[in-house]
Amino acid sequence: SLGVVSVAMTGDGRRVASSSLDSVIIVWDTLTGAKVSTMDTGPVDAWSVIFTPDDKFIVSGSHTGNVNMFNVDTGKLEHTLDSKSKFTLSLAVSNDGKYLATGAIDGIINVFDLTTKKLVHTLEAHAMPSRSLCFSPDSSKLLTGSDDGHMKLYDISNATQLGTMSGHTSWVISVHFSPDNEHFVSGSSDGTVKVW
Repeated sequence: SLGVVSVAMTGDGRRVASSSLDSVIIVWDTLTGAKVSTMDTGPVDAWSVIFTPDDKFIVSGSHTGNVNMFNVDTGKLEHTLDSKSKFTLSLAVSNDGKYLATGAIDGIINVFDLTTKKLVHTLEAHAMPSRSLCFSPDSSKLLTGSDDGHMKLYDISNATQLGTMSGHTSWVISVHFSPDNEHFVSGSSDGTVKVW
């Protein structure tokens, strides 16, 4: 009933999830348009949504900072991860299914082990909101984008910062790796897209 702020699709393209400011996540069948399940996320709106690589869970960030994992088929909340941050803006899951990264309004990046559901790394990446995250195709690196206009690249296994990229004059809204594992792109509110 309110604005849709995030959508995600399963790897096989059969289902899509939408999150809205009305605090509801809906999973849809893309072939029939039918609702598969509905998740009521409570009084705090669900912000970003992604599927885990096995398409079994929907991961959602919220204003509380908590990260919730819902069963796709039943719509039931199965896990809640405490990011220890306020307002989770961005989410990313590694292709190998091992890590979940969360970006918050305070610029902190948290990395969870998806098998144990434990926090394994806290990266003080940015001084301003972290709006976009992306793992490399080989799952070894994490790229972050922020309102501070910078991007940072991390080796995820030991949380080592590999570099800081500057070049945008405003917020970095979106980052994404190329399938070749050697390039990435960034989009900014300065009106430019850059290839790195």
